[in-house]
Amino acid sequence: MTLRFIGIDPNTGTAESPTVWVDRVTRELVIQGWKPGPELQAQVAAFELPGHAAGVPEHESVVRIPARMVPVLREACDAAERADLH
Repeated sequence: MTLRFIGIDPNTGTAESPTVWVDRVTRELVIQGWKPGPELQAQVAAFELPGHAAGVPEHESVVRIPARMVPVLREACDAAERADLH
């Protein structure tokens, strides 16, 4: 398995589980979160970024995770930067 588990939402219940992993091979963050509702999807789709088309391409996704998971994301970023992901 190439994924290294980093952390899960500390307030996780049985029905929700925002989670963060790091891929040991590609050193990419893998994030599980909540699907955005229609209002957030519309906001994201409206952004025009220099050099990019507006909207979210079919092969990409937007997820939400709670701010309380910032420490988990920091840990994942640090792990992705380190040479040793074991």
